[in-house]
Amino acid sequence: MHVSKFAMTVMLTLAFIGSAHAESGIASFYGGGRTASGEVSGPTQLTAAHPSLPFGSKVLVTNVSNGKAVIVRITDRGPYGHGRIIDVSRAAARELDMVDSGTSHVIVELQESDEASAVPTFPY
Repeated sequence: MHVSKFAMTVMLTLAFIGSAHAESGIASFYGGGRTASGEVSGPTQLTAAHPSLPFGSKVLVTNVSNGKAVIVRITDRGPYGHGRIIDVSRAAARELDMVDSGTSHVIVELQESDEASAVPTFPY
């Protein structure tokens, strides 16, 4: 039985990740302001916007191009840019070294979820 490299990579990745939430895609950053959770995000906070993770969840965001990583707390909904999976705060973007480029390919891994603050999400 011949298994393609792609299929093998997918199987190994899924085995490594297990049931943890992990995704890969493009991240951008934002300047702050009032968030969907009701908080006000400032330029020095390590926060992010994600379309479906519960508010208060903590995720590890890793910049694929340089290996730099930061843990952020989900406080907002988004991103609204086409093809993006997360918007991080300016402080997080500095930690990831992506301020100059504006976007970066990242891996997002759920570290901790505050299910008590989970809110339903609806399609946009």
